[in-house]
Amino acid sequence: MDDEYAKLIRRLNPPRVVIDNDASDDATVIQVDSVNKHGILLKVVQVLTDMNLVITKAYISSDGEWFMDVFNVVDQDGKKIRDKEVMDYIQRRLESNASFAPSLRGSVGVMPSEEHTAIELTGTDRPGLLSEVCAVLTDLHCNVVNAEIWTHNTRAAAVVHVTDDSTGCAINDPKRLETIRELLCNVLRGNDDSKTATMTLSPPGVTSRERRLHQIMFADRDYERVERAGFTRFEDKSSRPHVTVLNIERDYTVVSMRSKDRPKLLFDIVCTLTDMEYVVFHGMVSTGRMEAYQEFYIRHVDGLPVSSDAERERVVQCLEAAIERRASEGLELELCTEDRVGLLSDITRIFRENSLCIKRAEILTKGGKAKDKFYVTDVTGNPVDPKIIDSICRQIGHAKLQVKHNSVLSPKPPRETTMGYIFGNLFKARTFKLIRSYS
Repeated sequence: MDDEYAKLIRRLNPPRVVIDNDASDDATVIQVDSVNKHGILLKVVQVLTDMNLVITKAYISSDGEWFMDVFNVVDQDGKKIRDKEVMDYIQRRLESNASFAPSLRGSVGVMPSEEHTAIELTGTDRPGLLSEVCAVLTDLHCNVVNAEIWTHNTRAAAVVHVTDDSTGCAINDPKRLETIRELLCNVLRGNDDSKTATMTLSPPGVTSRERRLHQIMFADRDYERVERAGFTRFEDKSSRPHVTVLNIERDYTVVSMRSKDRPKLLFDIVCTLTDMEYVVFHGMVSTGRMEAYQEFYIRHVDGLPVSSDAERERVVQCLEAAIERRASEGLELELCTEDRVGLLSDITRIFRENSLCIKRAEILTKGGKAKDKFYVTDVTGNPVDPKIIDSICRQIGHAKLQVKHNSVLSPKPPRETTMGYIFGNLFKARTFKLIRSYS
């Protein structure tokens, strides 16, 4: 009865969205008011992320029965959202309860799918791993049409969409899928069997591919730092995200994060808090030219704050991992060319032969064109020799493979967040809440 009553309240009070281009000089302001529900913050942030909008500031308030959030957003060029069709689309998606579900863009897909088979991979990261995976799939007559690969803390995870290379359709034969699973698990396992390598079909339902990767790596406990033997890369700890967790009055836990700013940072953090079953009651997000600061007042879904040092340490580790997984580590290479069966296998083989290590990759095929992004370092995690990159570009074709960005060097965030700053923002958040409640 309680569940039916909650559904009735939500139907009688659908989300209300106001998009304002006059309230801020440098951003479009999107205000979302709705009946509160666990997970609603993630769904709203995902809608904005799916539209490739950059969230420069945010104020979050969902204490009690009502959810009231304000987001300052810009497009990829740092400009306000002026296109009326885009604004109308955002408003429709946010105001429709049904469309609060994740977008189909960049999704894992429904299993079974007539278009492709979606598989998930987990294993120990090592140089050349993606090349070996792609070679196995090519030998098994599987064509990779879309994929996203993340690596973090010696672990690797991927969501890969494949089709039969002769029919262009999904692979549904159970025996063939079992053969694919066995061979891929052998590759993923390698010589290090400290953790289990897995290959599974994506679960039923439409799930954001990026959200799924967070879930996979979280379940794989990639947040537990592992020292790899022979791994000599120097790590500048001052460039890592800085996360603090403190308990304050009224049984809140305050989580504060400073890190290098990047796209989709808020989405990644909210994903992890949701997967850890924490609820954000109040929060603020502020981004500068290079740095992002985020502060959230949270409790566990059972209503309790963080209650032990062990839990506090786990929150810190998991949020650091959420920030680091998608960090654009290394040199960004973009491949744009005609798609063909075995293309990804050939490209990654060339990378492997030139001692490049792929830290992250986004594989996209559309309209017969392959547009892939690779973030690469050398095998020790250090910057790649420019001569090697020039040689690879000549081999593949300068028109096909281009260097886009080098993000090995990152600015150092401040060492600590002071108590005064945290409590100052607490009062700001409460003041903001009071102002809004009377407006």
